[in-house]
Amino acid sequence: MSQSSDDIFIDSSTSNDYFTFSSSSPKSIISMKCGQELAHDALCSSLCPTKSASFSISENGDSDRNKHGIRKPSVLDEKALREDDTVLVRDQRIETISRSYQVILESIGEDPLRQGLLKTPKRAAEALVFFTKGYEQTIRDVVSDAVFDEECENMVVVKEIDIYSLCEHHMVPFFGKVSVGYLPNKRVLGLSKIARICEVFSRRLQVQERLTRQIAEAIAEAIQPRGVAVIVECLHMCMVMRGAQKVNSRTTTSAMLGVFREDPKSREEFLSLGRITPF
Repeated sequence: MSQSSDDIFIDSSTSNDYFTFSSSSPKSIISMKCGQELAHDALCSSLCPTKSASFSISENGDSDRNKHGIRKPSVLDEKALREDDTVLVRDQRIETISRSYQVILESIGEDPLRQGLLKTPKRAAEALVFFTKGYEQTIRDVVSDAVFDEECENMVVVKEIDIYSLCEHHMVPFFGKVSVGYLPNKRVLGLSKIARICEVFSRRLQVQERLTRQIAEAIAEAIQPRGVAVIVECLHMCMVMRGAQKVNSRTTTSAMLGVFREDPKSREEFLSLGRITPF
């Protein structure tokens, strides 16, 4: 459907409804005195979905919506890219990646047919699929049966969780440790699930800053505690093997939500308990 430059297009951010009004239509309707009220009622009725989306913050006080009335995407509802893969689909992925690795070997001047490299493309493809296995799981699947009602008000800290990931800029590894703490609000999360959440997000193409935030947001959504704190310290091979080549450099990132952002004492307690030892 073609639109003139004067057409008005309204997109409802909370549904699949779209409304298009030609600038000529309202003018002609307004000029018809006998149908003015009817046209006004019809126009207001059709605009209702847009109003509810636009004013949901002020009317409902929904903290999950931003200033434009668009609901924040839920970490728990995020669909994994390879969640629905079958064995056949996985084998096809490995075959495709293997062919690509063979081209890479040829491109760097190697002979993919020499003895030491005959199985390298397939091995490398299988390794890459394993390194990115976080795309096969969702956070909801990980925490689904591990949220427990518990009258616990003390800080829970799980520290120095080992993680291994791939830098999305160079696809070379970065690895390190994660410390996670939270203040429960009548619900606790199975301790092993905290490590599993770190594993799911780290086994994807990542940047450390986003990885830190995702871990914190996932725990916050899963059990809605009074606060969540995450510290990640990693060594990035893209800084060690190339570029700056700073062998002893470490990158530390943190995410503080709720009480940990607002209360300095709680934040200091976590920083003391969750301190990561040098590695």
